[in-house]
Amino acid sequence: MKTFCRRILFVILAAGLVGTTPAWAVNRELVELQTQVQQLSDQITTLKQSLDERLGVLKNLMDQNTESINKVTTSITNIQTSLQKQQADSGARVDQLSGQLQTLNDSLDELKARLGKVSKQLEDLQAAQQTLASQTSQQAAQTQAQLAVPPPDVLYNNGLRDYTGGNADLAKQEFGDYVKNYPNTDLAGNAYFYLAETDFKAGNYPQAVKEYDTVLQTFPDGTKAASAELKKGFALIESGQKDAGIAALRHVVQRYPKSNEALQAKDRLRKLGVATAASRPQ
Repeated sequence: MKTFCRRILFVILAAGLVGTTPAWAVNRELVELQTQVQQLSDQITTLKQSLDERLGVLKNLMDQNTESINKVTTSITNIQTSLQKQQADSGARVDQLSGQLQTLNDSLDELKARLGKVSKQLEDLQAAQQTLASQTSQQAAQTQAQLAVPPPDVLYNNGLRDYTGGNADLAKQEFGDYVKNYPNTDLAGNAYFYLAETDFKAGNYPQAVKEYDTVLQTFPDGTKAASAELKKGFALIESGQKDAGIAALRHVVQRYPKSNEALQAKDRLRKLGVATAASRPQ
């Protein structure tokens, strides 16, 4: 438990050091998370002290009961030995010693029962302590993960910087972290779009199609909707789904007729030797 508390304090100190980096500007959310970690650490320390005190009392009681049992067992052995020696000489003495022996046996059974209850209480306390430690460890890990994630604007700008700088792998990781931690922000649709773009450039067209679809389905009115549908059409064609790709490009022309994406879609359709609009059935 002491090691675990030290780890919690280490996480707090590490979060404080990270907070001094200009790119991770200190904000109210970070301070609140650090305060929660400190409160959690104080609660663990208080509970550990209480459990240690109770465990000490129970262990002392067990030691006393064990000592009593040993004394009773020794007495029984002595009485049995004495009984065997005197049995032939005195029937009255045998009855007296038998009664004493029965009393001692009853006392021994009672002590054993008490010891069993104390042992069960001790086991329950240890199990509760282990459960609390496990739950606290999970909460601390979650808090640490939250502290490790930059604010949404910093994370998005870092991803965009690395994407435009040609560092596709790092950009994909940063945009992936963005949609994982901030899926409902205004820029989440853009982050999904750039994830699709990194897969498109890498030739991973099926995955790119899925991510373009996420933009279209989750953010249909977003700023990247037209571009997502255009690039989805390109990705479908590149992956061998020509008919589906042509349909997507025609939809771009139909839905965004005056956009730059519509011009690109028309140019690609012309190069494919197909009409801009699908022919109507006769």
